[in-house]
Amino acid sequence: MAALDTALSALMTGFSGRIVGPDDADYDKARTVTYGGFDKHPGAIVKVKSAVDVQAVVNAAREGGVEFVVRSGGHSNAGHSTTDGGLVLDLRDMHAISVDVNAGTLWAETGAMAIDVTKAAEKHGMVVGFGDAGTVGIGGITLGGGVGYMARKYGLTIDALLAAEIVTADGRLLMVDATHEPDLFWALRGGGGNFGVVTRLQYNLNPLPEFTGGMLILSATAETVSGFIAAAHAAPEALSTICNVMPCPPMPFVPEEVHGKMVIFGMLAFAGSPGDAEKTLAPFRALAKPHADMIKSGSYAELMYPPEDDDYHPTASSHTMFIDRVGPAEAKMILDELAASDAVFKVVQLRVLGGAVSLVPSDATAYAHRSAPILTNIAAFYTTPEDRLKQEAWVGEFGKRLEQDEKGAYVNFLALDGAERLAAAYPPKTLARLREVKAKYDPKNLFRMNQNIAPAA
Repeated sequence: MAALDTALSALMTGFSGRIVGPDDADYDKARTVTYGGFDKHPGAIVKVKSAVDVQAVVNAAREGGVEFVVRSGGHSNAGHSTTDGGLVLDLRDMHAISVDVNAGTLWAETGAMAIDVTKAAEKHGMVVGFGDAGTVGIGGITLGGGVGYMARKYGLTIDALLAAEIVTADGRLLMVDATHEPDLFWALRGGGGNFGVVTRLQYNLNPLPEFTGGMLILSATAETVSGFIAAAHAAPEALSTICNVMPCPPMPFVPEEVHGKMVIFGMLAFAGSPGDAEKTLAPFRALAKPHADMIKSGSYAELMYPPEDDDYHPTASSHTMFIDRVGPAEAKMILDELAASDAVFKVVQLRVLGGAVSLVPSDATAYAHRSAPILTNIAAFYTTPEDRLKQEAWVGEFGKRLEQDEKGAYVNFLALDGAERLAAAYPPKTLARLREVKAKYDPKNLFRMNQNIAPAA
């Protein structure tokens, strides 16, 4: 505790934020992260209000030798948004957003949530593509790449990134872009939080005058699952999809006899006119009579980012990977594996990529999986510590059986997977370059509570 006390004492002067400790009434709320299974007790949660505050926290943690983590939205699959006994640098009070309509750009502080930035851009008929949850902090999803509903049309979140403001391990505040600290700017686009605390991000805004999207629920068979993936590959780039293969929850808008049966819980997002959307979506609706069809034209933010329950903290084991194909044989295997699982809930998520994602050279950013056809995530929910171990083993073995020629993993979906999976997220040349950048900006690995990239020797 001496190191923590030293760090906190260093923040007593000129700090404009707030320090939340175990004795404060809102401590339990402040320490809670999105996913369950991470019941950690930080020594203090430091809620910063400015880049100057961030500099003070970084300097105090470095000089005091105290462990600290950075929290933007708190959605880390690996629980990297919290710590036992150390400091949490909480960015959520830094959420200012500024739109330059004439330039078609947007600045946002990294405590802002994806839905807030989406709404700010949507007011002007424009968009930045984030993921599939509105409460995700823009800092985490952007730095890891950003696979989302606009991926095939406009690329990853990092493909819209123009500049970043960052506090480095030595406490400097840098503005980086393609011409200022270009190696660091390259690393930030996919390398995660390894290189400093990003306090602001500038995005290019893409036009989104009309939008159609929402949920489509179909019975899951080998034919409908493989057909959904085939239709997603064949669709124009204006359409991005998520195909969740899973038992149907007891949703009131789905017939009761379907509850518990295997379904495709599809999310479809079309950037274009309602007429073009109807033509594009027809092949999906033709796969089977929908149990629910909630696709309509309207607000992108409202249709794709519905309200979320702040008290819902799911506990799940997961395995992320890229694959080449889902034909009838692969679809049958997925359905058979899900049917055999005894997890309280299980799902295989399939996201067809391509489009604008694949148009960027693989070495242009630290996200190197530009040619990967399908991003896959296997998840099994657990109830007890013993069940957690069982489900972790199941998703790992399932991943091995599903493995194909395409290799790799999406860093934002990694859990506590270790060095082997980090190497899957970054091919050798990419990882070597990231380690060089790490050695330049964080040689002592101060920013290590993440999917950690060790500095080059």
